[in-house]
Amino acid sequence: MADGNITKDAMYGAVAPDDFESMLTLDRYAERSTAFDKIISATHDHFWDPLDKKYIDFDEPFDLENEAMTPEEQNPILRLPYVAETLTDPKQKIAFINYMQLRGFSSILHGEQGALNLSASLCHVLYDQGAQEYAANQTREEARHVTAFAKYIKARWGRPTECGAALKALLVEIIEAPEVYKKIVGMQMLVEGLAMGAFANGYRHNRDPVAKRLFQLVMTDAAIHHKCGTIWADRTIPKLTEAERNLVEDWTAHCAQSLLFDRGDPRQSAEIYGRFDLDPERVIADIVQRRKERDPTRKFKGETNVFRVLIKTLLNAGLITPRTRSFYAAYVDMDELAAEGERMVGDDIAEDGIRYLQAINFKDRARPVSIAAE
Repeated sequence: MADGNITKDAMYGAVAPDDFESMLTLDRYAERSTAFDKIISATHDHFWDPLDKKYIDFDEPFDLENEAMTPEEQNPILRLPYVAETLTDPKQKIAFINYMQLRGFSSILHGEQGALNLSASLCHVLYDQGAQEYAANQTREEARHVTAFAKYIKARWGRPTECGAALKALLVEIIEAPEVYKKIVGMQMLVEGLAMGAFANGYRHNRDPVAKRLFQLVMTDAAIHHKCGTIWADRTIPKLTEAERNLVEDWTAHCAQSLLFDRGDPRQSAEIYGRFDLDPERVIADIVQRRKERDPTRKFKGETNVFRVLIKTLLNAGLITPRTRSFYAAYVDMDELAAEGERMVGDDIAEDGIRYLQAINFKDRARPVSIAAE
C-alpha cells in the first residue's frame, strides 16, 4: 500500500485498481472502520428519487422565452459597454441569461458525472470495508445527481453543452490519479466545495422553482459528501510531514487554479458571444479592460460566491497555510473568512432539504428526526 497515497489512517489504505485478490484477504472481513457509520446510516434521511414526482417534477413549466432565470444584476457580462449597446432587446437579454444558465447547468452535470466516476474508482481501491461502503453509497447518490441534472436540462433545453476544456482536463486528471489523496482533495473538497457554492447561489437567485428544488435536493447529499473530505482532513493533515504537506498543498492549489481558470477565462465563452451576434474579441477586450480598472484589492464577496465557498472549504480543512495563503488572498479576504467560523452557507439549505425529505419518506411511520450525520 506504500504507493504514494500518503496514508496516515488505515481507513484510507488502498490497493492497486487491478488487485482484487487483496479484497479477499480473510482478516480484512474482521476489520472495519466505524468513522463513516453515521453518514451511511443517515442515507435514509436524505433519500430522494429524481424519477419520482413526489420529490421533484421536471414537467413543471417555465417560460424560457419571456422570463430570465436569474436577475440581470447576477449577469455582469450584460453591463459591459459593448454588450449593453448591442443587446438592447429585452427578449435578447432573457435569451442570453437563460443560455448562460444552460452552460452553468451543463458544467454541473459534467462535474456530477466526474464525481460518479471518482466515487466508483474509490470503490475499486479502498481496502477498509467502511470506507469502501461509504464510497459505494456516494456513487449511488452521484448517479442520481447525473440523472436529475440530465432530466432538468432535457426538460428546459433538450441537450447540454460541452464540458469546458479546463474543467474536463481537471476531472480527467483527478479520476485517473492513482493516489487516493488526490482523489479526495480534488473531488470531495475542491469540486464539492465549488459545487456547494454554485448550488447555494442557484438556490438563492434562480427563479425557476424546479431548479431551486433541484439545488436543494442535491445539497442534502453534497453536504454529506463534504463531510467525507472533512474526516479525511482531520485524520490525515495533522500527521503529514513537511514534505508531504507541501505536496498536498501544491496539489490543492493546482486544482483550485484550474477551477478558477475554468470559470474565469473569457475565451472559453467565445462560442456564447458569437451565438448572440456579439464579436467575441470585443467582448473579451471589454472584460480585460474592466479587470484592469478594478480596485486591485477587491475580493470575492457574498456568502454564496462559488470561489469564496471553495476557498473557505480549504481553509476549514487546514489545506491553506502561510506557505500558500498569498495565492488565495489574491481572491478573498482570508482574515474575514477565518472569522466566520466553520459553518458553510449550504448547511442551512441542506438541513431544510433534509426536513422536506423526511416529511416525505417517513410520513407514514413514527421516527425521531435527526438532521444530519455528525
